[in-house]
Amino acid sequence: MDKRDIRRAMREHKKAIPMEEKLRRSDIIAHRLEALPRFVEAKVVLLYWSMDDEVQTHHLVERIYRHRTVLLPCVDGDLLRLRQYTGPDCMKAGEQFGIGEPTGPEWTDIDAIDCIAVPGVAFDRQGNRMGRGRGFYDRLLKTTPHAFKVGLAFDFQIMDHIPVEAHDVPMDIVVSDSPDDGPTNPATT
Repeated sequence: MDKRDIRRAMREHKKAIPMEEKLRRSDIIAHRLEALPRFVEAKVVLLYWSMDDEVQTHHLVERIYRHRTVLLPCVDGDLLRLRQYTGPDCMKAGEQFGIGEPTGPEWTDIDAIDCIAVPGVAFDRQGNRMGRGRGFYDRLLKTTPHAFKVGLAFDFQIMDHIPVEAHDVPMDIVVSDSPDDGPTNPATT
């Protein structure tokens, strides 16, 4: 399958899952993420404010922002700018996609980011990630070589292999809700 076919198949699969089920499965994924030693140790975490078809992160963001620095991306043209989440009152609808984005000053200390949770359309067992095709996360991830990169995925989003291009940045680990196995760690598979 090429990227277009994979994106179409994943979109249809996600549409067929009721939001209540997505929330239940997302809770499993969030708890698995929170159990990872690198996440536990992280002082500055970059999460994302989920769209309806992604692993839901709103509860995770709300649960942890009082205990550590939580950053969220804000779309600015072709770039993702980072801002700190300081509570529900700091959020506004983003200009390009309507995704919730925090207000406040831009976070520029990229080297301080310890862990990044990344959404995706699909992942493979080698840690490769396919996004929506605009390259937002690949550009950002290239600037954060020391941060621990965690893909968050529903079990059906993990494939044996996905098409990879030179600019794609792989994940250090992919966490899903699969009942058969825990996180997919490319270093050990």
